[in-house]
Amino acid sequence: MVKRPSKKKAPAKRMALDAIGLLKADHRQVEQWFEAFEKSTSAAKKQDLASRICKALEIHTTIEEEIFYPAFLEATGDKDTHHEAEIEHAGAKNLIAQIEESAPADEYYDSKVKVLSEMIKHHVNEEEQRGGMFAKARQSEMDLADLGAQMAARKKELMAAKS
Repeated sequence: MVKRPSKKKAPAKRMALDAIGLLKADHRQVEQWFEAFEKSTSAAKKQDLASRICKALEIHTTIEEEIFYPAFLEATGDKDTHHEAEIEHAGAKNLIAQIEESAPADEYYDSKVKVLSEMIKHHVNEEEQRGGMFAKARQSEMDLADLGAQMAARKKELMAAKS
């Protein structure tokens, strides 16, 4: 009887995500924090979650705008999709700044976080839907693995700077 090598792999480093995988992972994390915010009744917990959400979105938008969006525009020439995403980011950044300048005691605090959540859900849907930005990126000549590595490195830099 010939013994076949086991298909189990030794524990290894997690495989690096391509650009779209990295962005989607960020999307899922922020969605979880928004859900936790909505369920929370503790002002301290809400402040912590809002702070995490804002920091994560600031980093996420930066890596998209610095790395992913320019590569997308160059590869696809799709100015409409690119410009719409940039404008959505501008609106989100405005609301993030308002949230960061306030606190749960502000009577509009929860509403600001709720509206930010709705804006981000819309933006994520635009990127992830069939025929959306991510689908167009996958159909293009973009090197998503290389972009993912660049974005992961930049994200790490930004996270270190914000800690």
